[in-house]
Amino acid sequence: MVKLLSVAVLSVLFSVPVMALEYEEHDGMLMDHGDGHLMDMAGGMVMGQNKDTLPGGCDSISETKEITVHAGHKYAEKFPGRMFAFDTQEFNFKPCTKLTVHFVNEDNIRHQWMMHGLPKYLYPKGMFHLEASGPSKISGTLILPPGDKTYLVHCDIAQHMEKGMKAQLKVGKGDGDLPSIPGLTALVVADDYKATLPELAVKAAADALKAPAVLAQAAATTPTTIPAPVKKDDSVISGVTVIGLALGLLAAPYLSRKFKGMSASEVVATIFDLLRSIVGLGLQLLSRVMGMNKNKVLPEK
Repeated sequence: MVKLLSVAVLSVLFSVPVMALEYEEHDGMLMDHGDGHLMDMAGGMVMGQNKDTLPGGCDSISETKEITVHAGHKYAEKFPGRMFAFDTQEFNFKPCTKLTVHFVNEDNIRHQWMMHGLPKYLYPKGMFHLEASGPSKISGTLILPPGDKTYLVHCDIAQHMEKGMKAQLKVGKGDGDLPSIPGLTALVVADDYKATLPELAVKAAADALKAPAVLAQAAATTPTTIPAPVKKDDSVISGVTVIGLALGLLAAPYLSRKFKGMSASEVVATIFDLLRSIVGLGLQLLSRVMGMNKNKVLPEK
């Protein structure tokens, strides 16, 4: 009797880890809310799913692919200083590929596989989004746009991307590498452990003492004379006009390929999307410059 009880206890103990490894399948429980938005009550979500509609510029589906992406804390162990990661940091597919992503969350918290920069006329908010709460699996499908472009893939839960859960997906040859992809590209702001906090405090105090002298020197060397006004160019064709025409001629072949097969509304939506990206990049650069200025140590009063 004692032996039977011992065997039963050991069986229960050994079965607990096995039970913990079972993943909940969200795919059979998802409810369609329209526009490619699927949800269930267990924390599974698919946004921006597109199985049938070809993006503008795609005459047909080039190939059909499936990938399985694992996400969890254990995949960040090979990246020092990171907390979360995907098991793969780079993906590459042909333009106009029909791609099905099987996303497996191996942690007991919520994770996402979110792809940004897709055309908004086809994908609401320009993204494709998979989300799973706790150990579970969820799948979704999209059709990649034409052209060579590199897309950001990440988890949008607070601090998960900053802690390492991001990757890049290249369509065709891509248009470059994204920064701070674990194991692939250098960090934008690298961690520095060469100096201790007391050493940094001493350096900051020394810089604060030098600041008044630097400001006084800058004021003394600033010219007080008012520069002569620049003569306005009254010519009909200015240098800016010539540069604009040259850029337009250079960009014409690229734009003709990009807009091939699109309707007028799709062309307008794509142009606005490009303008939004350019403005966003300018604002991002401006915020970085302002952030650098804020980090400077001000002189003591």
